Amino acid sequence: MRTRPLKVALLGCGVVGSEVARIMTTHADDLAARIGAPVELAGVAVRRPSKVREGIDPSLITTDATALVKRGDIDVVIEVIGGIEPARTLITTAFEHGASVVSANKALLAEDGATLYAAAEEHGKDLYFEAAVAGAIPLIRPLRESLAGDKVNRVLGIVNGTTNFILDKMDSSGAGYSEALDEATALGYAEADPTADVEGFDAAAKAAILAGIAFHTRVRLDDVYREGLTEVTAADIASAKRMGCTVKLLAICERAADGQSVTARVHPAMIPLSHPLASVREAYNAVFVEADAAGQLMFYGPGAGGAPTASAVLGDLVAVCRNKLAEATGPGESAYTQLPVSPMGDVVTRYHISLDVADKPGVLAQVATVFAEHGVSIDTVRQQGKDGEASLVVVTHRAPDAALSGTVEALRKLDTVRGVASIMRVEGE
Repeated sequence: MRTRPLKVALLGCGVVGSEVARIMTTHADDLAARIGAPVELAGVAVRRPSKVREGIDPSLITTDATALVKRGDIDVVIEVIGGIEPARTLITTAFEHGASVVSANKALLAEDGATLYAAAEEHGKDLYFEAAVAGAIPLIRPLRESLAGDKVNRVLGIVNGTTNFILDKMDSSGAGYSEALDEATALGYAEADPTADVEGFDAAAKAAILAGIAFHTRVRLDDVYREGLTEVTAADIASAKRMGCTVKLLAICERAADGQSVTARVHPAMIPLSHPLASVREAYNAVFVEADAAGQLMFYGPGAGGAPTASAVLGDLVAVCRNKLAEATGPGESAYTQLPVSPMGDVVTRYHISLDVADKPGVLAQVATVFAEHGVSIDTVRQQGKDGEASLVVVTHRAPDAALSGTVEALRKLDTVRGVASIMRVEGE
């Protein structure tokens, strides 16, 4: 074993960063044995140096992150500060000064991963980011390495624990969205400002990363269609139950049937109770990967939190340090296919549409005619009426999203349609 330690700089010491530092200290001997050399925490960049950080030598604390990554004796930089800047500049500066990088920054990787990949390749360094997508769940490395010889066709999963907790509570207790969100906040699953989670931004960033790796093409955050769950109601959950389904916020990345394009999207969807994703409860994550040779693979576990995320970071640290000792680098960007990302209008799926209509003869015929005129085939219809008003629930066969949008626009113009109560896609069949 090499006796000279590999030096590590830690950018950020919040929930995840403090766990990384703790594990590096308490598991130091095991990490050294696995790597083949000791690892030493050489500096920790923070915004508030006065805060007490148990187990961390105060002499390692600095507010000058730029100076830390420029030191030249740093072998690996761990970035867990998040956001676009200064993280992007710090990471590229680290590469320029001889360090490899382990990051958990999903937003930056989804927004400008190409810049990071290019900088890593230019300087012959590693960029690892297992913790950016699904916490402790091994997902990035299987896609980049284990399935490198296979053709991945679809990635479907629950990649945000906060939204899964909310939807699970709405399903199990009958609570509305606001009540379920309040419970998630009280338990620490939701941030004080939950926008990134409940509006789907967090899941969309992860979808962009997964699609890029799975399909060997560049997919940015702007390429991902996104809907949050704030419009999901208790009535939607009840409708799903009547269909033998539950509602989940899904990230779906697909290769087109002809192989000439890909899609990436995040939105609530009804999935059958028989589907394995339907049983994913509370704040857990689960991802299905479908490949030509491997078939269906499912990855399941805690997708967030300090310790699970730190576990993924430390796994990357071990891999990067091993590469450093071997004077090698791991996989970089693979974007050779350069496939276009199709718009949401081209996506073909099933739909569950709830309409408020007048309770009188001929309404169903009018509605069915509109669907037919737009090329959307109806699978089932359920109608209930009372005192001149009625609800009409239509479940379609698979159809392009653009056709469905045209259908809904035309339905709104019917005098007998009082309103479109909800529209939800049906997946997992």
